[in-house]
Amino acid sequence: MKTIHIVLFGIGNVGSTLINQINAAKERLKQYKDIELHLPVIANSKLVFTSENGVDSNWQSNFEQFSVPFKIEDVIRYVKEKNFKNLIAVDATASAQFVENYIPLIENGFHLVSANKMANTLPLEEYQALRSALKKYQKTYLYETNVGAGLPVIETIQSLYASGEKIHKIRGVFSGSLSYIFNAFSSEEDAFSSILNKASDLGLTEPDAREDLSGKDVARKLLILARELEFQSNFEDVKIQSLIPKQLNGKTTAVQFQSRVRELDGYFQNLKDEQSKDTVLRYVGELNTETKELEVKLISEAKTSSIGQLKGSDAIFEIFTESYGAHPIVIQGAGAGNQVTARGLLSDIVKICC
Repeated sequence: MKTIHIVLFGIGNVGSTLINQINAAKERLKQYKDIELHLPVIANSKLVFTSENGVDSNWQSNFEQFSVPFKIEDVIRYVKEKNFKNLIAVDATASAQFVENYIPLIENGFHLVSANKMANTLPLEEYQALRSALKKYQKTYLYETNVGAGLPVIETIQSLYASGEKIHKIRGVFSGSLSYIFNAFSSEEDAFSSILNKASDLGLTEPDAREDLSGKDVARKLLILARELEFQSNFEDVKIQSLIPKQLNGKTTAVQFQSRVRELDGYFQNLKDEQSKDTVLRYVGELNTETKELEVKLISEAKTSSIGQLKGSDAIFEIFTESYGAHPIVIQGAGAGNQVTARGLLSDIVKICC
């Protein structure tokens, strides 16, 4: 029996779902994989809770009562004092600051599993430093949930590229929230602001919807895929069409934006009215390996295409390669959500264990 010690950073919606999934999967993994998952440390951005025997179903009340302020050095010292082996640090935060801990964690024996996209979109020099540290200390870093939540997008692209397959283009709808918004707006009679509010009510958008409408999240995913193909690109190299009018960006607060959200209606209704009966609006990411161009934009798409037929909040990725010709490999499914993202993290953990 191989015992794996997991240290979880981030116990919000995804992190807390992951804890429950780990506890539910323990017996099955023991029985079928000879793996014992042990979760002795959980932390949010300021506080950490440790349990030598591993957290149980009472972890939330225990965290509220017994957690203490911490620095990353405290966590490293704790796992060394307990002589824990086979260490995996799981980053379920969205923190740009937390990724600064990745290299210290690698240097102290941790593999990494992350839903946080920030490390893979660091400036190229810092990104390469992280990769060098992984190679030097022979540690694994898995991040399937960075793009498409639990969908096997990154693994597929890595396998194709490693096998020598020439990937010509990757395009698709990478954002579950923007997928829902434009799928609904194209098929319903509601105003754009009404659709946006529905998406917010369903928990599909960020608390400040401008995070989604800015296109930056899609651009980060596109950059991550490009770097899997060894593009020497930075975030600034991605052409981004923001969907936020200039008068509602910059100095306006999230509350002010929400109070003026109807100002988007006229612009998007005009775009919708300009569509032919055979096309719909879709917000896509696209990379071209020939031109090295990375672009995030709103397009008119044929209703009969895979992207044009998208429903709900599904994401879709089309991978055009030499062997598959004009018929791309298509990966489609739930591209967002706590359950699928946590399941993707657990899947990455199991891959490292095996």
